[in-house]
Amino acid sequence: MTPPPETKEKITIPAQISDRSNSKPKPRKPKSPDALNLQTLITHMARKSSFLKKALIFVLLFIVAIYVFFNSVFNSSLPFNIPDFDPTLTVVDRSQAFAEIRHDFSGNQSPKVKVYMYDLPTRFTFGIIQQHAIARGASKDSVADLSTLKYPGHQHMHEWYLFADLNRPEKERVGSPVIRVMDPSEADLFYVPVFSSLSLIVNAGRPAGSGYSDEEMQDSLVEWLEKQQWWGRNNGWDHVIIAGDPNAMYRVVDRVKNAVLLVADFGRLRPDQGSLVKDVIIPYSHRISAYTGELGVENRDTLLFFMGNRYRKDGGKVRDLLFQVLESEEDVVIKHGTQSRENRRAASKGMHTSKFCLNPAGDTPSACRLFDSIVSLCVPVIVSDSIELPFEDVIDYRKFSIFVHTDAALEPGCLVKMLRKVSPKRIIEYQKQMTEVRRYYDYTNPNGTVNEIWRQVSQKLPLIKLMINRDKRLVKREMTEPDCSCMCSNTTGIVSSF
Repeated sequence: MTPPPETKEKITIPAQISDRSNSKPKPRKPKSPDALNLQTLITHMARKSSFLKKALIFVLLFIVAIYVFFNSVFNSSLPFNIPDFDPTLTVVDRSQAFAEIRHDFSGNQSPKVKVYMYDLPTRFTFGIIQQHAIARGASKDSVADLSTLKYPGHQHMHEWYLFADLNRPEKERVGSPVIRVMDPSEADLFYVPVFSSLSLIVNAGRPAGSGYSDEEMQDSLVEWLEKQQWWGRNNGWDHVIIAGDPNAMYRVVDRVKNAVLLVADFGRLRPDQGSLVKDVIIPYSHRISAYTGELGVENRDTLLFFMGNRYRKDGGKVRDLLFQVLESEEDVVIKHGTQSRENRRAASKGMHTSKFCLNPAGDTPSACRLFDSIVSLCVPVIVSDSIELPFEDVIDYRKFSIFVHTDAALEPGCLVKMLRKVSPKRIIEYQKQMTEVRRYYDYTNPNGTVNEIWRQVSQKLPLIKLMINRDKRLVKREMTEPDCSCMCSNTTGIVSSF
């Protein structure tokens, strides 16, 4: 089929346009030099502005590209996002948040500290449980089977919980900063799981010569340790020994003072035997049941509560003086009472129904009552000028406790007058803070006290390595007075070198 012939469209030009195109251009008036300079400047500025815009756009695009690149790289390498900083978070909240992001740039988690737990002879562990039961009337046959023995409940159960923790399968030890190794040559630290506090009270209240001696146990333990190559290798610096009761291991402390000591306070230790630099403060195991009610003061009619032994030695003498000052005050309950099941029930009820709980010093600066107060959400009133507190690197006790100097507390009317001025709103703020931190004092919490103790112990490792290397190059010297190094090295007059 032949295509139709092309047709050309005739375009008609309007007359005015045709005339304009055919007309001759009018001569232009020459521009003045000033006008020419101005036009040149405007043209130059326009070109420069265009270049700056392009450069700015390029820089912005480059910054966005860099941000996207690094954001994708680091977010993909981390198993979780870094939490935003929130000014409302407590010190403990921040500590937890940043503890969760202890990863290097390759995404690998910081290696756990390796701990070897000694397989001690039975007489230093379950044998002490046996002796404790026998001293209270159990027959030898009834406690012969070690698998049936249960550690007796008391405020020094920390030694049992640490021992039980390292005996658990690693998959159950979630969040622990340490890992147990079975080969001592792989270990960073060596744990000595002696039940030193239980040994101390085996014969408590029993006549002398009943067949068990805590002093003999201490001597035997150190003799056993000194025969171990791992103790002698570094003079005990890389060992961890628990002595929760202030009197535990008192007979041999000079022979084991190089080790990291887990203690309730330093009340019975000399400065050359224990210090915050080398050792770890651990909390007592609370005996009072945790308060599970609502926050507030509506059901807390008592202003101040205390129930405990009125008469103590040393720093604990302040208790009797406080009794004299407080026992006649209205809405204050202050009672003498020793450890018993009935008294614990009464103390639990009293703490759960009181706004404030008095925490005076005992024979040493610390006492278990503080931790009973915290789990009871009863605001601690601490009257102990030399007290040391556990986990102070992450916990600010001033946020939920009231510290009163002993002299002020003993002024008649001073303490109760001060407490009555604390508003209900402020008490609730104290209670909120206690709910945030009370897991730190719960040995049964999977992410509680035990993990925190191991965290504190693991932080000592750099110092331990420093002291091991330092000890190896020191020469033996005789001194009549401790030098300044005793604060960090716990050395006295004689320093030995291997």
